Amino acid sequence: MHERLNDLGIENSMSRTNDESLSPEVRPSRVQSFYGPGSDVIVVSNHINAGGGDGAEVIYSLRNSDRLSSLISDNLSKAGQNVRKYYQRRLPSNPDLDYYYILRETPNNETIIVEYGFADSTGDDVSQLKNNWEDLAEAVVKSLATYIGVNYVPVTGASDYIVKSGDRVFMGNNEYYKKIMKKYKAF
Repeated sequence: MHERLNDLGIENSMSRTNDESLSPEVRPSRVQSFYGPGSDVIVVSNHINAGGGDGAEVIYSLRNSDRLSSLISDNLSKAGQNVRKYYQRRLPSNPDLDYYYILRETPNNETIIVEYGFADSTGDDVSQLKNNWEDLAEAVVKSLATYIGVNYVPVTGASDYIVKSGDRVFMGNNEYYKKIMKKYKAF
């Protein structure tokens, strides 16, 4: 996701680049050390859920609208992941506050939590997380670009070229390639 955002010209930073545990108190300060506590800063906290469910969830702060969470949910769905819901959750002891620490302790930022699926799902999440993680991350990239008004350009793989009659083709070990190509009736 970091590289894709860079590709699109979207300035971003990662709060962790290795397998490092951060206390809840350190996470918000690390996140805000990059760009500060402004309302023009989007914080995306990426997670894989647990607890036996199935599907993605997007949680957004009480202070923010649901527009970004809705975009992410829609794009995750288009990428093949079922989406349970996007929602807000209040702290039971003080319903004026967000339940999740990262949402609560990044005041003014637009902070969301993306739960891509359940690691212990009895449904299809495990295979989707294993096999489609790049598509799921790209769904979030597309959502962020759309949300902030940056032109989204999809990932392009190496383009395939089909050899046509009359093309000159260099084949390193000609005998080897003749054998392979005969097998596929291309020689």
